[in-house]
Amino acid sequence: MPLLFVLALLATTAVFAQDGGASLLNAQETNESFHQIVKQKFIEGGPLYMTPILLCMILGLAIIIERIIYLNLSTTNTKKLLTEIESALASGGIQKAKEICRNTKGPVASIFYQGLDRGDEGIELVEKSIVSYGGVQMANLERGLIWISLFIALAPMLGFFGTVIGMVNAFDAIEAAGDISPSLVAGGIKIALITTLAGLLVAMILQVFYNYLVSKIDSLVNDMEDSSISLIDMLVKYKYNKK
Repeated sequence: MPLLFVLALLATTAVFAQDGGASLLNAQETNESFHQIVKQKFIEGGPLYMTPILLCMILGLAIIIERIIYLNLSTTNTKKLLTEIESALASGGIQKAKEICRNTKGPVASIFYQGLDRGDEGIELVEKSIVSYGGVQMANLERGLIWISLFIALAPMLGFFGTVIGMVNAFDAIEAAGDISPSLVAGGIKIALITTLAGLLVAMILQVFYNYLVSKIDSLVNDMEDSSISLIDMLVKYKYNKK
């Protein structure tokens, strides 16, 4: 059986080399579009095995687009916000500072509002409120990432599943014909190669966007933590000047 497997692979490699060159020439001669080539490979890989991989990519990209929009809307100019809050505390007190936070979008402004809402109850309660609500905002920022990581892991598995099925079909053809003719095994092994390629390609695309989202979230979280410390310092200074 190992010898048959090696021979089948060698024969199919030669067929693919010839077929790949012929396909490239044919594509150039007929001026096939990229869309047509992708559609053709999708059909050759087998819709039964390629459709789940395609769904992983569509769902993963949909979540990624939603997360990118959400994270971009969550980005706040914290330096400007802190400056406005400091001016509001000096001129109108905590209530005016809360009004500024209420009119500003983003998780940082929401955390500031929760901290300022406890401003009259002591600095310790302000810190606890900021930490507690900061955890809630962090969970909102990370929402959906678990599904993206699932699709990253699932797409190659589905591709390898198609690979196994293709190899089984190839050896079934060999067993039924009692011959190792490349034309018998090329179809099954072609499904194996295309599904594997598709699964790995989808996983790589989603992985790049996943890393971008994680980096963006880390940046927002660091910004939230730094600005929260600055807010607490402002409240300490405000209470000291108020005495």
